[in-house]
Amino acid sequence: MKKAMMMLVLLLAPFALQAQTQFHDVEANEAKGPVKSITTTVMMGQQQVTNFTKEGKMQREGVTNVVYDENGYLQKMTVEAMGQQVTATIKWENGRVKSQSMDMMGQALVISPIYDENGNVTGQTMDMGGQQMNAEYKDVKYDDHGNWISRKTSMMGQEIEQTRTIEYYE
Repeated sequence: MKKAMMMLVLLLAPFALQAQTQFHDVEANEAKGPVKSITTTVMMGQQQVTNFTKEGKMQREGVTNVVYDENGYLQKMTVEAMGQQVTATIKWENGRVKSQSMDMMGQALVISPIYDENGNVTGQTMDMGGQQMNAEYKDVKYDDHGNWISRKTSMMGQEIEQTRTIEYYE
């Protein structure tokens, strides 16, 4: 159950930096710049494709009920993952994701990114029903746009590698 929960967390927990777009969905997916699509591969080779309009608005299968504030920051969305409907609420601070909270299978989950002095996400903290866990990213590789394309973390004694391919608008 916990492994399934962690896999769901990895699929639902995209975060990051701010760019100058009408919508800030690219930043909420830990990327910056004129991103057209992100294909992420996580545990067991499962892939998730997220497309973006030129204005930075996310278009991903299974995402509904999307709510933005007046400045184009994503506030809330419902995501279908592993047969579950999960509503995620996102809090922003100084143009960066501060936390994402959701109710997963009856348990409250709050995920907060950890940033370095350059604004890069170096890990995350997770509070799952009062149980605190930290996940530090290591062996991070970046593309020419400064977006991560490969990183590793360890959760519950298991080594997890995430990779992604990013396509950009010209």
